[in-house]
Amino acid sequence: MAPIGLFTGQSALVTGSASNIGRAIAEALAAEGAKVLLADVDAERNAATLAAITAAGGKAEAIATDLSTPDGWRDLLDRVGNTPLDMFVHSACPPRKEVDDAAAVSEATWDAFQNVNVRSGYFLGREIASTMQARGTKGRLLFITSLHAETPRNLPHYSAAKAGQTMVVRELARHFGPAGIRVNAIAPGAVPGGGFNAAAYDFSGKIALGRLGTAADLAGPALALLSDRFAGYVTGTTLVVDGGIDLFNWIKPPWG
Repeated sequence: MAPIGLFTGQSALVTGSASNIGRAIAEALAAEGAKVLLADVDAERNAATLAAITAAGGKAEAIATDLSTPDGWRDLLDRVGNTPLDMFVHSACPPRKEVDDAAAVSEATWDAFQNVNVRSGYFLGREIASTMQARGTKGRLLFITSLHAETPRNLPHYSAAKAGQTMVVRELARHFGPAGIRVNAIAPGAVPGGGFNAAAYDFSGKIALGRLGTAADLAGPALALLSDRFAGYVTGTTLVVDGGIDLFNWIKPPWG
């Protein structure tokens, strides 16, 4: 679909913008006229996102940040400075590794997932929304969670972090709703990337729409949720975008 200028004159901060879902959303926002602040730990790949946006005529700025540390969110806010934001998209997440199952995941990995998904998500969301409220901006926040916020994945650190993030969305939506600030989430299905190796699973007959998802499949729903034109009365909800995979059980038990 051709861009229609949904976000002309607006600005957005997108974490996890260097690859996959975060990059797709960042590029889609820029195509719709937003200036996008690109925040990611991978400076080289984030530069590629910036180059793609500017080559297409969009406006963006790259910010190097590491949200896996307890104070990473503070550093990012310092780097954003006084830039007024209309939107915040939290897509950052450490890469998942299948070897980090319930019997093997380390404390360091557990802490990194909590810091990026829950701690940074909450405090970035709260501080950005508070600034929006003070400025009288009816802003929008969007978190990329997971189906595994509710369904075990054999990766407890990932599922627990996404479950916590889902409640962060609801708490922030409840608190900032009276200020006209909307907070929502998207729960993707089987989208290769971020350490997820789709080839390790047999998805035949287990996705209603018959194929794996792509990052582009998430960009359109993200734009809709971030737009007051299409979702102005939607807050505190999680939109599942999974091609119907949640209609089946594809996860092998650890003993299977």
